[in-house]
Amino acid sequence: MKRREWTFLTNHGRVLAYLAKHPRATAREIAQEVGVTERAIQKVIFDLDRGGYIVRHREGRGNRYTIHPELPMRHRLEREHAVGKLLLALGCDLQKLAQRARNKACDGKP
Repeated sequence: MKRREWTFLTNHGRVLAYLAKHPRATAREIAQEVGVTERAIQKVIFDLDRGGYIVRHREGRGNRYTIHPELPMRHRLEREHAVGKLLLALGCDLQKLAQRARNKACDGKP
């Protein structure tokens, strides 16, 4: 019997971390890296957007994503920690995320 593999992160965590490092990534690129379908990525992006963890900005034919690392994690056992702590542990540059958010706020576009 083949053992089922498991990991410590959900697809939501993986997508958030990938977008933090690659804010102009396409669903296809993310799907290839995460190892799921593009449709699954679209659902995750919808959830993250609806939850306020990311904001989609249309740029030409693509999107650019702004991350909100100050928001708390969702599970009751982790709510006291911001998602930024997770992103930091996964090698994301929080200063770069903050700078991107400030730049987006200053350009006058929604």
